[in-house]
Amino acid sequence: MSLKDQITEDMKTAMRAKDSERLGTIRLLLAALKQKEVDERVVLDDAAVVAIVDKLIKQRKDSIEAFQKAERTDLADKEAAELLVLQGYLPARMSAEEVTAAVKAIVAELGAELGRAAGPGDMGKVMGAVKTKLAGKADMGQVSAAVKAALAS
Repeated sequence: MSLKDQITEDMKTAMRAKDSERLGTIRLLLAALKQKEVDERVVLDDAAVVAIVDKLIKQRKDSIEAFQKAERTDLADKEAAELLVLQGYLPARMSAEEVTAAVKAIVAELGAELGRAAGPGDMGKVMGAVKTKLAGKADMGQVSAAVKAALAS
């Protein structure tokens, strides 16, 4: 079963259970998926669905931070509840050590392709390669820091 089908099934389950908060979040996610499909005239695969879920999670984290600064705990709590539902659709995240090891392997592979050691000027090339391999599996902020560290050494 694809991730999109799983989300649709979860929506039906939330409807039957009359879980309005979970249902609202799932509907929001399905609307974002449908919007992407309509805009680009494509059928989303699991990787694209994970990318959209990741984007929505980042939005929730930013909103929570803004609401906490404004001392709106009611809105921050609502966003946090949505964040928990959305995180259920992401694959298991990699640990910091796993991210560092994967980044080092990709940097070494890219250096072999270039015929020289990859340096700070190759940040874009490395990030492009890393994004395709680690999309949805790791926090991209953490990945970026690992790439900078690997290229600096």
